Amino acid sequence: MSADEIEVKLEFETAPFLHSLFANDAEELKFLEERLEVRTVTRDGWLLVVGPEAGVRAAERVFADLEQAKRSGAEISSRDFRLAVEVGAKGGETGVSQLNGVRLLGRRGRRPVVPKTPRQLEYLRTIEANDVCFGLGPAGTGKTYLAMAMGLTMLKQKLIHRVVLTRPAVEAGEALGFLPGDMREKVAPYLRPLYDAIHDMIGMEEGERYLEDGTIEIAPLAFMRGRTLARSFVILDEAQNTTREQMFMALTRLGEDSRMVVTGDASQVDLKRGISSGLAEAERALEGIAGIGFVRFQGEDVVRHPVVGRIIAAYDRARGTE
Repeated sequence: MSADEIEVKLEFETAPFLHSLFANDAEELKFLEERLEVRTVTRDGWLLVVGPEAGVRAAERVFADLEQAKRSGAEISSRDFRLAVEVGAKGGETGVSQLNGVRLLGRRGRRPVVPKTPRQLEYLRTIEANDVCFGLGPAGTGKTYLAMAMGLTMLKQKLIHRVVLTRPAVEAGEALGFLPGDMREKVAPYLRPLYDAIHDMIGMEEGERYLEDGTIEIAPLAFMRGRTLARSFVILDEAQNTTREQMFMALTRLGEDSRMVVTGDASQVDLKRGISSGLAEAERALEGIAGIGFVRFQGEDVVRHPVVGRIIAAYDRARGTE
């Protein structure tokens, strides 16, 4: 150990508890060592951290954050560990313990829905604090899934009477009426991600019951025209594929004690050439308006397979040079 280095010994009650803090994978400690420029030695229930004071103190914060999360019932994943390291390295305030302090649903033996990144936590808080929230950014960042979880949580708490889920069925066009089956069957291919989220969170039996009695309503955006949605939690998904007129129509459907979450990704517009996206206009027109919040997700917020985030980053770099 050199003269400008310090060492700190972090002690825990058992080796299994300590190992659980780095997802039971010693390779994760190498990530911490490289990111914080420290060296570690672990044996039994202790971890020795050696290196520059800034790095060692950051490591202390990392394990304090992870320990608090673990003791509150969280299962630490590799992603959680790396997030804690990044937060510790940057001196951030929103760590794994804060994220796991927010839990939606999670009843009937199902795991609760928790935010996975600081921006996801910001998103949930923005939804709570505003009548309308725009969640913007790339696929896989949890925009729709978290909005669904918030809507179903408010439904369970009887803060609203129903959840209304809608998205533009761009590919269907006027051919929708010629498809076989009832309305749910006609639009199912375009709304499948919303059905999947419902079944994942509350189970197929309860989800189908809510869908049958109208407590949860899923419909293409065209069916929102002329309605006033009171005591409702409205999710407008894939909003980049709305026209300017459709977006204005959707935003003006809100009635008493309702709120809306609008999700979209400006990089995935499927409208025909020459048709302007209603999401782009709304973003320009509504920034700074009281009761309306915006949260912009980045590639680092992708919570699908880790390679998805790298794909998004690579495309952003490539398209930025065009």
